[in-house]
Amino acid sequence: MDFGLKNKTALVLGAGGGLGGAIARSLASEGALVAVADISLEGAEATVARIAGEGGRAVAVQWDLANLDAIAPNVARIEAELGPVDVLVNNTGGPPPTPAEGQKAELWLDNFKSMVLSVIKITDTVLPGMKERGWGRIITSTSSGVIMPIPNLAVSNALRMSLVGWSKSLAAEVGRFGVTANIVLPGRIATQRITFLDEQKAAREGRSVEQVAAASTASIPVGRYGEPGEYGDVVAFLASVRASYLTGSVIRVDGGMIASV
Repeated sequence: MDFGLKNKTALVLGAGGGLGGAIARSLASEGALVAVADISLEGAEATVARIAGEGGRAVAVQWDLANLDAIAPNVARIEAELGPVDVLVNNTGGPPPTPAEGQKAELWLDNFKSMVLSVIKITDTVLPGMKERGWGRIITSTSSGVIMPIPNLAVSNALRMSLVGWSKSLAAEVGRFGVTANIVLPGRIATQRITFLDEQKAAREGRSVEQVAAASTASIPVGRYGEPGEYGDVVAFLASVRASYLTGSVIRVDGGMIASV
């Protein structure tokens, strides 16, 4: 199946990490030219090296999403090196584990800026070109917490939920221009972030990490954590020409974990 992504330019945020890196590699495997953006230049360059080793083309961009002033120059650089952005994958880091009660306003504001406002402003920067060309993909990676709030991740649950409402609203506005907007959310995918969360939960509950992981695995119908590449491949499909009639949706990549219809 041809995804129609050859020589399309894709910008993947947070692409130095597990999920973002897997998304970047899946897009590159379909022939997309990938801008690998991450706050860690070392992480971004590692993803670029893997893509190059697999025969793809990518460039590394050091990008602190909390710095809104970096958006215009970074997008301009990507457009100069690879071409106008056709596919935007909004993938951000997560806040520290916290309960809902008693968090400082600064924590909420700082994470809103890096997790929500940055996503909106970057999208607003590349969207006019997509509309003018009559084709584009806005894909926003969130969390299973937007459907089934995760205990002790209150800041993440709340802020990522706001992106679901934004994406659905955007989809209704831009569909007639050939641009789709979708949410994709991971269940328990085997990344460093999930390992960190398992470690934090184990410490809070006085259990071993192995016990926490075993309990989590038992709640997943397919009986295992997902692989990052499995998540990346779903995003690549959403970016493809084959998904032209799919917009305003929330796609779960969770192995059946989320206990709701």
